[in-house]
Amino acid sequence: MEYVEPNLVKLSGSDFHLEEAWQDIRGFDVYDVNGDKLGTVGDFYIDREAHVTRFLDVKAGGFLGIGKRHFLLPVEEVTRKVGEEDRVTVNHHRDTVLDSPDFDPEVVPDLAFQRNVYGHYGRPVPEGSST
Repeated sequence: MEYVEPNLVKLSGSDFHLEEAWQDIRGFDVYDVNGDKLGTVGDFYIDREAHVTRFLDVKAGGFLGIGKRHFLLPVEEVTRKVGEEDRVTVNHHRDTVLDSPDFDPEVVPDLAFQRNVYGHYGRPVPEGSST
């Protein structure tokens, strides 16, 4: 079987850069539509061909690393409101995010997993995506 390089690259492990400093929301708190805190933005996954951010890696829960989970969120599902410093909002309820496909941040998500995440949020794969 031929190895196919993933279409995504993790921002922190690449030579990619965000166009503007204000776009870097790593470390921001993530809340659901009801204002419940879900976790923190850990990193971005960037489409290596289109050079656009496709997903956020959100770290949630855990104490001393126990019970910690990661969620992959399509960037289209997250908003940043004017006046809300250091936080973003997922356009869904907590349960929808918690029920999203299990994500291992040590493995770059393959195309099937990415499609599964888009499907979970009822979103088509973006035009121009290398998925």
